[in-house]
Amino acid sequence: MNITGRLTRNAEVRTLSNEKQVVNFSVAVNDSYQNKEGERIEQTAFFDCSYWITPNVARLLTKGSLVELTGRISVRAWTDMDGKARAGLNFHTSQIKFHGGGQRIETIQGTAQSTNSNAVKNETEDDLPF
Repeated sequence: MNITGRLTRNAEVRTLSNEKQVVNFSVAVNDSYQNKEGERIEQTAFFDCSYWITPNVARLLTKGSLVELTGRISVRAWTDMDGKARAGLNFHTSQIKFHGGGQRIETIQGTAQSTNSNAVKNETEDDLPF
């Protein structure tokens, strides 16, 4: 599944007890439709996202960034401190594509990659002249 939206806060890296690292961030996805009366209805869905492949992506995931995510959704339910039933959507991200100004589009999948209209650079490789 793919979703496209803007980050509502900067990404955070958490280290779990088993030394695995996860990048957590939140995305707002806007949608609109026209009802029977002809009114434009705007809706926003918020997703708590997690990315397990590399923590290095966290520095690129800043509030307001427009991203396209590929992954799967899960639903969670809990009771808050006031005893109210709450629910939320989690998006387990396997690929992140950054959409920005100009021709710059970056895709993160497995290893961090930056895509430009003229060149592709893998961040794990050295800078080579060719």
